[in-house]
Parts: sequence; C-alpha cells; structure tokens
Amino acid sequence: MVGKYKVITLCGSTRFKDEFLEVQKQLTLEGNIVISVGLFGHADGEFGNAITPEIKVMLDDIHKRKIDMSDEIYVINKTGYIGESTKSEIEYAIKAEKIINYLENHNA
Repeated sequence: MVGKYKVITLCGSTRFKDEFLEVQKQLTLEGNIVISVGLFGHADGEFGNAITPEIKVMLDDIHKRKIDMSDEIYVINKTGYIGESTKSEIEYAIKAEKIINYLENHNA
C-alpha cells in the first residue's frame, strides 16, 4: 500500500493491449495504483525488430521488480491464455506471497 492505495501490477501477454488498457482504467477508477507493462511488444509487432532476446530478458526482469513493489498482481488471461513469461511472473508472485487476481476464471 502507498498511503491508502493498493498497488497492483498487471501481468499477461502483451498481445492483449486493449484488455490491459481497460483493466488499468477500471482498477485506477477503483482507487488503486496500477503498474503496467512498458510496451506492447506482441500487439505492436516489436518482437524481432526492436526487442532482441537480451532486451526481452531485461524486460522480464524489470517486470519482476514491478511485482516486488506491488501488493498484488492482476493477470490478463484473455481466453484463458497464460504464456511462459506470465507463468514465470505468477510463480514469482506466489513465492513473494502476493495476492493474485485474474481477468477470467482460473483454476491453478
């Protein structure tokens, strides 16, 4: 918490840009501090161009630091999809004892 505000980091595939923006808006209007991704590599077609394998490793690490700063994570799992990076973030959040919420019902 920062003051009276819960801090929530959004996790999920960057192909779901519209869902990220909608959830960010919703959670913000509910009175939360929302931390999101820095860019939408899949949705914006940046993988293979601007995003090298080394940059991808850095971005994954940065996102885990965002989780460190958060009270909880919110997983954007549209159509139930959870990719490898997101799975890694969920596992990291579990180890860090963070609360985990999902866009769609999820059976762990």
